[in-house]
Amino acid sequence: MKTALLAAHITVSILLIFAILIQQRGTGLSATFGGGGNFYATKRGAEKILSKITIVLAILFAGLSLGMLFV
Repeated sequence: MKTALLAAHITVSILLIFAILIQQRGTGLSATFGGGGNFYATKRGAEKILSKITIVLAILFAGLSLGMLFV
């Protein structure tokens, strides 16, 4: 059980790192500190899907971290 959780945790962490790194620059917090303009833009297409995938991976990462704490 612990080995399966560890393997899942490593896989999710690598996917999370990859999902964060391939996101477009100038969005999110970086726009607050000088990047991007003073306009509101909605996410569309692949960028929107990638954002949702990143959120799901972050939740899975946190859940697996808590799961490994109690196993």
